[in-house]
Amino acid sequence: MNKLLLAALLLFPFAAQAEVVIKLGTLAPEGSAFHNHLRSLGEQWEQASGGQVKLKIYPGGTVGNESDMVKKLRINQLHAALLTGTGIRDIDPSVQTLGVPMVLKNNEELDYVMEKMAPKFEKMLDEKGFVVIHWGDAGWVTFFTQKAAKTPEEMKDQKVFAWAGDEGIVEAFKIAGFKPVVISATDITTSLQTGMIQAVDTTPVSALAFQWYRHAKFMTDVKWAPLVGALLVSKKTWEKVPADIRPKLMTIAREAEKKIRLEIRKLEIDAVTSMKKEGLQVVATTPADVAKWQGAAEKAWPYIREKVVPAALFDEVKKLRDEYVATKK
Repeated sequence: MNKLLLAALLLFPFAAQAEVVIKLGTLAPEGSAFHNHLRSLGEQWEQASGGQVKLKIYPGGTVGNESDMVKKLRINQLHAALLTGTGIRDIDPSVQTLGVPMVLKNNEELDYVMEKMAPKFEKMLDEKGFVVIHWGDAGWVTFFTQKAAKTPEEMKDQKVFAWAGDEGIVEAFKIAGFKPVVISATDITTSLQTGMIQAVDTTPVSALAFQWYRHAKFMTDVKWAPLVGALLVSKKTWEKVPADIRPKLMTIAREAEKKIRLEIRKLEIDAVTSMKKEGLQVVATTPADVAKWQGAAEKAWPYIREKVVPAALFDEVKKLRDEYVATKK
């Protein structure tokens, strides 16, 4: 009997480690590129860990908006989340520096700055209790509107979506000359249908995935800001994964990051093509029009630098952008 008891006690730690189920929340709708990416990642992790690590995915905002997800991460109701910079802001405001309107102009600038800044962001998030599994972006935010808006002046009478809980960006929108209306991202469709808002600042991939373009049929051809995000896992949960397995899972995730980035950038083009076939009208802009959007954004920069993101990081992102631009001249 004693031998059996000893054997059971020796085996118990291994049984306890036999399976780590990671509950993961995301706004990405079921069947979307990001949801499929997470499913594939989960399958690869399960295989690489010999069944010890499994992802249980809650798509489409079924566990709430991004602020809700962060709250649930803190109390262990969720263990992981695929978040945009807006959601990550509830943990640390640093990553939102990359999404300041009209600072970065294209994917090349974004990639250059992101490569330089990622280790710093990862360290900051690690200190807050979260591990960055991989980074990602969902394309470039522009404006989907119910009336064509070629310039900021033409959009001033349209109420535009603003993330609930993001008071800093709400004020920045006001400074830029817009009329923000604070709602949950999960309520955008209803708000467009009822007239609570007439415009959504989002990416083409998101507009297609959530079908928002059906209620806001004009898309302004301007790159307002990149929508950067990350897949985060709480350190408490990550440390439950056997130490010898973690590097394998991280390698898989970073390879998947490269694939989803390329896929999303192609999907961004395909999304616009698809939506145009369904009635979306792309509002062309001239360099003079883009300069007006730039001017509207720059009005808000001092406030954003002082109140929304760390000033030193804002300055560093601009410096890195200028550094990249200088190499191309």
